[in-house]
Amino acid sequence: MLRVTVLGRDPCKPSAVASLVKQMWGASQGHAARPARWCSQPSCTQRSQNEAVRVSLPVSLGQVSKSGGTRQSPINIQRRDSVYDPHLQPLRVSYDPASCRCIWNTGYFFQVEFDDAAEHSGISGGPLENHYRLRQFHFHWGAVDERGSEHTVDGHTYPAELHLVHWNAEKFPAYEEAVLGEKGLAVLAVFLQVGARHEALQRLVDVLPKIKHKDRRAAMGPFNPSCLLPACQDYWTYSGSLTTPPLAESVTWIIQKQPIEVAASQVSAFRELLFSPLGEEEEEFMVDNCRPRQPLMGRRVRSSFRPLKWG
Repeated sequence: MLRVTVLGRDPCKPSAVASLVKQMWGASQGHAARPARWCSQPSCTQRSQNEAVRVSLPVSLGQVSKSGGTRQSPINIQRRDSVYDPHLQPLRVSYDPASCRCIWNTGYFFQVEFDDAAEHSGISGGPLENHYRLRQFHFHWGAVDERGSEHTVDGHTYPAELHLVHWNAEKFPAYEEAVLGEKGLAVLAVFLQVGARHEALQRLVDVLPKIKHKDRRAAMGPFNPSCLLPACQDYWTYSGSLTTPPLAESVTWIIQKQPIEVAASQVSAFRELLFSPLGEEEEEFMVDNCRPRQPLMGRRVRSSFRPLKWG
């Protein structure tokens, strides 16, 4: 069964490729950059052994060509500089829990995959002109609670950030084409802050020990990611890019104003995952898998709500 939610204006040892990653991501902000990977990998049910080998290889120079673009992500959102847009429509969120397939350790973050053949499982409205199908969701987090989110708000960093990745199935025949196409992707972002235990998130946390090492995966039963969205429906939106290779400037970002609360122990469980595969002599804990903020370059950040007036 589809669950529909409306979001709108109504009252969420250094690696061998270290130098390449630094070239792609720019200077790090107080923590080591990590090897980069695609923001969405092929579906768990479609990955062959050859594909598993391919995604474990370092990125090529060709994949980092967009790092000098003019619409790169993430960014720092300045509340007072965001522009209230009364024409923004409410965002409609409708996910099919039965389309959830698996959870796996990509070697960069853990990712929950969905069957994107489910036509009506996705988002529409808001700043979007078409319906976008859900492909996957994943998180970024830091080694400590003082950092971890990719986007910041008035310079404030959250311990972690959730990204729900969708593609424009009305404009493109396949996800792979949408990644590189204009307005091909829409990413719904939610900040995580330390507070009360999040019961829906705990279901994912309970599975993490099964995928501790890179390329490990586990089956997932029905899961509705709308349970990870905040109650407040306000959001910011801007045009940007993927935050991992190929850094394509094809993303409409929709960033929830209100974070969700999670327990400190739940974020700590993320940090128990490893970048390294099973059997590797030196284990590397999966932390600081976030890209530094990029310059705004004259872009406008719109809000579905009226910003507070200061002074």
